[in-house]
Amino acid sequence: MKKKSTFSYARYGYFFSIPFLVAFLIFSLYPTLYTAVIGFTDLKGIGKTTFNFLWDDPFANFKYILSSPTFHTAFSNTVKIWLFNFVPQLALALLLAAWFTDRRFKIPGEGAFKVLFYMPNIITAATIAILFNAFFGYPMGPVNDLLTRFGLVSEPINFLVKKNIAQDVVIFIQTWMWYGYTMIILISGILGISPEIFEAAEVDGANGWQTFWMVTLPNVKTILLFTLVTSLIGGLNMFDIPRLFLMGGPDNATLTTSVFIYNLAFSGAYQYNRAAAASMIMFVLIVTISAVLFYALRDRDEAALRKIMREQIKEQKRKMKEAK
Repeated sequence: MKKKSTFSYARYGYFFSIPFLVAFLIFSLYPTLYTAVIGFTDLKGIGKTTFNFLWDDPFANFKYILSSPTFHTAFSNTVKIWLFNFVPQLALALLLAAWFTDRRFKIPGEGAFKVLFYMPNIITAATIAILFNAFFGYPMGPVNDLLTRFGLVSEPINFLVKKNIAQDVVIFIQTWMWYGYTMIILISGILGISPEIFEAAEVDGANGWQTFWMVTLPNVKTILLFTLVTSLIGGLNMFDIPRLFLMGGPDNATLTTSVFIYNLAFSGAYQYNRAAAASMIMFVLIVTISAVLFYALRDRDEAALRKIMREQIKEQKRKMKEAK
């Protein structure tokens, strides 16, 4: 009888993962740990590498950040901009995803539409910032030109010095950039639903809206949770558009926490210690909120089933011990 080979190729997976692990340790884990450390030090100044720990008051930098009115403004701006762009972004992405995956009709040029909707996501932030600066240019710009040509205003308006308008433009840019990405994620989730479920809904006489609300949404709950958490992480780390578009202005209206941290670390006094403290505060906040969301939006039926299975396994082990 031929002896069965016990050679396993599974170990080669560890070799293939080594480049990722090395890159993660050097470029992700080490900077994160180093940032956490210098948050408890007096490290300031460009090019400086020596520092002393603040033994008398280790949390001095964290207290400074949490009591800073500028940080409060930046945090409130970040939450507002994220919330007001995520809600319409998700609504639009859901609508388009339902439209593209509806089995009742075929959309002409569907592939072209998907490419067009996704395209803003692949345009660089610098390009988009320049584009919208040109759109709202003062005194000459496409928006001002249209308003004056149609007689809606008597003279050009300097939009980008108005706080509310500046925030609204950033919100629109974020929505426009990311709704296509969210749409693609949702489409992939919907296409993963068994066709038999939709066929059963059709047989039962469900219309498009009823199918969407009663079949599609419940079955993409996990994808929606993924979208919510990734959007939250990206939103609380929002940097490129607020920084490149208006440098956080006017009057800190578009200042986000990431721009605030950048200004602390690389502008003026190069306060690396306080910037690190602010970074770690945001890190802890993002991890905490993400954990709460995962727990609150978990599949309760699946969690209950797992609990029952664990109890059954424990009971079987207990009976086996008693039998011995």
